[in-house]
Amino acid sequence: MCGPAMFPAGPRWPRVRVLQVLWALLAVLLASRRLCAIKDFEECTWQVVLNEFKRVGENGASDRFFEQELVDTVGNLFHMLVDSPIDPSEKYLGFPYYLKINYSCEQKHSEDLVRMGHLTGLKPVVLVTFQSPVNFYRWKIEQLQIQMEAAPFRSKESCMAEEVCSMSWYTPMPIKNGSVVMRVDVSSNGLGTFIPDERFQVNINGFLKRNQDNNIQFTVGDELFNLMPQYFVGISSRPLWHTVDQSPVLILGGIPNEKYVLMTDTSFKDFSLVELSIDSCWVGSFYCPQSGFTATIYDTVATESTLFIRQNQLVYYFTGTYTTLYERNRGSGSWVRVLASECIKKLCPVYFHSNGSEYIMALTTGKHEGFVHFGTIKDGQVSFEMLPRQWSVCEQMGASDDLELLYRIPEFIPEARGLEFLMILGTESYTNTVMAPKGISCNPYNHLIFIWGNFLLQSSNKKNFIYLADFPKELSIKYMTRSFRGAVAIVTETEEIWYLLEGSYRVYRLFPSKGWKVHISLQLMQQSSLYASNETMLTLFYEGSKLYQLVYLMNNQKGQLVKRLMPVEQLLMYQQHTSHYDLDRKGGYLMLSFTNFCPFSVMRLRNLPGPQRYTRQERYRARPPRVLERSGFHNENSLAIYQGLIYYLLWLHSVYDKPYADPVHDPTWRWWEKNKQDQDYYFFLASNWRSAGGVFIEMDSYEKIYNLKSAYELPERIFLDKGTEYSFAIFLSAQSHSFRTMAELGTVFQLHSQVDVGVVLADPGCIEASVKQEVLINRNAVLFSITLKDKKVCYDQGISGHHLMKSSMTVNVVGSSGLCFQETHEGARMQGNLMVPVFIGCPPGKRLAFDITYTLEYSRLKNKHYFDCVQVDPEMPCFLFRDIFYPFFLIQDLVTGDSGSFQGSYVLLVVGGGPTLDTLKDYNKDEIYRFNSPLDKTNSLIWTTRTKRTTKDSAFHIMSHESPGIEWLCLENAPCYDNVPQGIFAPEFFFKVLVSNRGVDTSTYCNYQLTFLLHIHGLPLSPKRALFILMVSVSVFVGLVIFYIAFCLLWPLVVKGCTMIRWKINDIIASESYYTYASISGMSSMQSLRRSRMGSMFSSRMTEDKAEPKEAVERQLMT
Repeated sequence: MCGPAMFPAGPRWPRVRVLQVLWALLAVLLASRRLCAIKDFEECTWQVVLNEFKRVGENGASDRFFEQELVDTVGNLFHMLVDSPIDPSEKYLGFPYYLKINYSCEQKHSEDLVRMGHLTGLKPVVLVTFQSPVNFYRWKIEQLQIQMEAAPFRSKESCMAEEVCSMSWYTPMPIKNGSVVMRVDVSSNGLGTFIPDERFQVNINGFLKRNQDNNIQFTVGDELFNLMPQYFVGISSRPLWHTVDQSPVLILGGIPNEKYVLMTDTSFKDFSLVELSIDSCWVGSFYCPQSGFTATIYDTVATESTLFIRQNQLVYYFTGTYTTLYERNRGSGSWVRVLASECIKKLCPVYFHSNGSEYIMALTTGKHEGFVHFGTIKDGQVSFEMLPRQWSVCEQMGASDDLELLYRIPEFIPEARGLEFLMILGTESYTNTVMAPKGISCNPYNHLIFIWGNFLLQSSNKKNFIYLADFPKELSIKYMTRSFRGAVAIVTETEEIWYLLEGSYRVYRLFPSKGWKVHISLQLMQQSSLYASNETMLTLFYEGSKLYQLVYLMNNQKGQLVKRLMPVEQLLMYQQHTSHYDLDRKGGYLMLSFTNFCPFSVMRLRNLPGPQRYTRQERYRARPPRVLERSGFHNENSLAIYQGLIYYLLWLHSVYDKPYADPVHDPTWRWWEKNKQDQDYYFFLASNWRSAGGVFIEMDSYEKIYNLKSAYELPERIFLDKGTEYSFAIFLSAQSHSFRTMAELGTVFQLHSQVDVGVVLADPGCIEASVKQEVLINRNAVLFSITLKDKKVCYDQGISGHHLMKSSMTVNVVGSSGLCFQETHEGARMQGNLMVPVFIGCPPGKRLAFDITYTLEYSRLKNKHYFDCVQVDPEMPCFLFRDIFYPFFLIQDLVTGDSGSFQGSYVLLVVGGGPTLDTLKDYNKDEIYRFNSPLDKTNSLIWTTRTKRTTKDSAFHIMSHESPGIEWLCLENAPCYDNVPQGIFAPEFFFKVLVSNRGVDTSTYCNYQLTFLLHIHGLPLSPKRALFILMVSVSVFVGLVIFYIAFCLLWPLVVKGCTMIRWKINDIIASESYYTYASISGMSSMQSLRRSRMGSMFSSRMTEDKAEPKEAVERQLMT
């Protein structure tokens, strides 16, 4: 590659140069030999695609995730399951998609592999993690996971084999309200082929729709299927801006002179090139100077539901269709232009959401230069506000107290004089190079701020800045990307890539570098499809803690856009090996050795507590129902039943927020409550192949997991309540030279280790850390026990999961940054630098519940009796008015399953009520005060207690689990006074009760608020109404007695009179009947004689004439 002219003069240089190349190559070969066994495990990878509900079993089917409506086609199947533990009358729905899972290995046929895996017992285990929503006012904040076992399914394609030709594994792809970002982790059950765990991003794309031809198309523009090289080759890379962990769809622009953007809902595992349907207006004026017009989309920002773009000075946004986020469809029909009268020169993202909203900033130029348009996105609705409100930043600098000047950047770059870093104090010397700042970046966890341009300044308190001299002043930074877990990647204007660990002062160049040359050479030798000699980087971004590149490759005039991992650790290892090595003569040959700068050889984490208590991760486990088929393959019906079971499990989780605590603290308890005793019967049916529907549903297969084990690494995040501690230990196997003895006056020699550990806290005033060192001389190791504890001073009280304070803990082994690595089957991993985000406040997943079980038990014990309502409601038992009410409450941890009595203080208020559930009324503030305050003088109290402790203003009682109970009053002006009974039973009343520990409980950061209905029966009547009812009752009773006496005295006379009247009536009727009968008989005889003479033709008519008077006589006799 290098000609002779590049070598300095001298006869020995070419030989030394060749030796260096050979040594570097030998170092790589030696490293690769040590990893040969590890690399064997990386040959197989999981493959995951989405299939629609109706396309299960089709080979090559892959669908896009945009349907969000549940499928109502599985309910009929559950009606057939008559001898199953489920309740067929419940509502069972399905999800619109399945996850189809296969795996492939190098140079092996995928169908054969999957078939072999099935026969050897391999089953994929799928863990779906739902991202918490942005708007916690609408949706509950929770860290939810569901673990499923994939079900084998035969392909629907024709097959000549007896059992199976092609098959795959399937699991439902669940959907949860409030979550549009889902992470899918696929692992093995430990049987069959070893396949490394793999993670997939499966997000809902709200920018897709079906057209009239039932084809899927983008709503933001037209999809292009030809990725021309001129779109990507030689262009400049640009940052990928989005709300961290919340954006389901990512968008990337920057294609020259085209309205094209790259869009993806899988974090660029696959993507689409889309031409945006915008008007491309260009408005130039004296206040908005433009040198020319271009169609290029310069800035792109993605949020949870909305995409933002900037073209020239124009800003547009488009809101996706996400029915899982909003109550109704708020998707845009077209791109919406905002800030039409402004000249926008830059869009800036806000990486983290806050207060239930996301944010974006638009920087102006022209007439409003110095102002910032601050945009707020909430539930898909966008609004902008111009800040500052009166004067621009330029006008307020030095002339107003409204803005605070945090730091004044020096005019010139400091002179470092060979140092790695330099504290800016104002007394240092400076070079002639002018500082040209271009951007600022802040990590909200460790509060570390970077100001960058042709320099790099770092600060952790916004006041004292450090100049990082390793970054050359000849370069200029174009953009930075941060993992927000302690790593920073830098891209310069010349497309160089630099790397920095937050908290350290060394900046490493990754590309171009010696390590990169070695790495790219090895990849080309292995004919990797992810590398080429001609490539263009489009963007550099972090996904979790891993750094990725989006690169356009050109191979043999064919272009390809790929996402590949940036092997930071491997590059640093190569760079260290090629720069620091020794040649030692061993006999007649030279031995190549490398210098190990790492202060330890092995680093392990020990004594890690159970993660769920601190990560607040809720996890459910769901296995597919067993199919009664000898081959074990599922069919469409069994998969649909699996869908319905997953839906019902998540539904139980969503509704498990009742104010009345269940006897068993578990969302699945009510599912199997009535059928658990018949578990053996259902198993008997299944073992004899008699289960209805051909499936067997195991009740133990659907459960919530409370005892997850630690994975020997620090958790992804830590939540600390008031005074909570988190403890763990770091085990370091030291190098041979890492111990020394020290003697102090009056003491014996003590062994000390040169391996030191430092703990850096972002907020030392709020949290504290203690480190204890134990030297294990027999194991040549050191054990550091670290405890992180909250100081109870930096947070007041908040609702569970709301408005948490962001902080962090960073653990550094001194001298290890960028120098220590561990080889794993997933590749090299950096060691010695651990950073964990810490959230201070009320952790998610904690709630206050009314302990109805113990309340009833204790009330029965104290009151010596218990009377329920006449119409018993098991969900809401009644309490008698004249009994003392002893309420008890539970603190339930939905994550760990803990449920214990609430020992803190609280305020109980009646905030609403009514005689029936349909007439419930919420009281206003004045009414709440009058009905609950012991200071009330209006005779309106509903209840009272003998507890003497009150709030600071003495307005309300402060109660606890030791309080003497509540006595119901319902005084004259109370709403429950003089309640009209509904029927013959005593009056009843429903009280809406609010219980809160806000401002009265110092044992926790949680602001527990519980609102529940309390059913009270046996309410007394008012004296007036009681007297009125008494008088009415007495009057009615006396009237009845008088009526009874009169009835008894007059009844014989009435009977005698009625008898005489009856006899007289009978006599009159009998006499009248006699004369009527005699006259009718005479007339009949004469008519009969006359008819005999007239002939037979009149005989029938005469018979009818005789019958009529006869019937009349009979009726008279009957009366």
